[in-house]
Amino acid sequence: MKSIRLLLIYVCLLFPLAGIAQRKQLQLVRDQIKAGKELTKAENTLRGLLVDSVSKKNSKIWLLLCDALRKQYEQGNEKLYLKQKYDTASFFSVTRRLYDTMSRFDSLDAQPDTRGRVRTKYRAKHAAFLNSIRLNLFNGGSYFTHKKDYKSAFDYYSDYLQSVTYPLFEDYNYMKNDALIPHAGYWAMFCGYKLNDADKIMRFKDQAERDTSMLNFVRQYEAEAYLIKKDTAMYVASLEAGFEQYPNFAFFFPRLVEYYARIGAHQKALDVTERALKTDSTSLLFRFAKSTVLLNLGRYDECIDICKGVIKDNNSYADAYYNIGLAYFNQAIEINKDSKVYRSNKDKIVTLYKNSKPYMEKFRELVPSAKTKWLAPLYTIYLNLNMGKEFDEIDKLRRE
Repeated sequence: MKSIRLLLIYVCLLFPLAGIAQRKQLQLVRDQIKAGKELTKAENTLRGLLVDSVSKKNSKIWLLLCDALRKQYEQGNEKLYLKQKYDTASFFSVTRRLYDTMSRFDSLDAQPDTRGRVRTKYRAKHAAFLNSIRLNLFNGGSYFTHKKDYKSAFDYYSDYLQSVTYPLFEDYNYMKNDALIPHAGYWAMFCGYKLNDADKIMRFKDQAERDTSMLNFVRQYEAEAYLIKKDTAMYVASLEAGFEQYPNFAFFFPRLVEYYARIGAHQKALDVTERALKTDSTSLLFRFAKSTVLLNLGRYDECIDICKGVIKDNNSYADAYYNIGLAYFNQAIEINKDSKVYRSNKDKIVTLYKNSKPYMEKFRELVPSAKTKWLAPLYTIYLNLNMGKEFDEIDKLRRE
């Protein structure tokens, strides 16, 4: 019992001492803010005090922290204006910390009194100040995007967009009045895409979709998010929707055709190419893609006709030569497989290999690095056409 009394006396003695120590700290902080010196130290002191559950509800500490941050911002802004040496990243960082601190203090400022009334004393003042520097959140995102620091950039765009919902800014109606909201949404989505983070890509999708100037890329990033999530059904649905809206955009068409070809849905792939050609019948990409689908369907003559038209318009379109060569080659292989008709069709097989040969050789000439595509067909062609010199050369490459 005696020991408990002594402990209580000891604790009671400590409280005044702790209070005196805190008052000294706060006075030191006030002096630092007034002098505009050691502001980072002042900020850290105040943040240290706010860790305490009791001090966390102390408006004086929060307001001093707001002043310390505002002073840092003003000093940085002055240096940038005068083109003096200053860390730009630090300037943007202070802006973020101001937004975080003032919005958190606003929650304390908005606590109802004993009668349940909410009478904020600082909301209007703090909101006006933060509104005046709001653009720096967006500019901070742009700064870090150019630095390829996409994680930091995303955080700035996120703060910019999330602040729209802060009670602190209820009088500003940013969602209606801020023309940069859609652009911030797009750039946040872009950063999420660069980070390969599906959640970040989709977090501000609704805002990004309002940026009509970049909507084709927005649709691309949405599809990429579903691919990251391994949601195949939504990925394909996004590709279909994107292709329907932007048939000439480079992203959707080739991936849609490639997907259907990969799962063996060649008729669906053909339907996609037909839809594409309705939007642009002259497109070499659309025409070549259709030739590839026809090749996969075994409609070789149609494939050859389309590719000859592509080569007529662009005689260096390497893959068109390859498709023609493969169309003749595949027909020879198919006939060759049936031993019952091999003898009666031997001349036809040889003719098909002869027809394939110049196209495969042209493809090799145009794309010598694509050895995996032209090596095996040319080996078989030279073997069946008894071309000793050419066969020896290709056989040597094959063994290497």
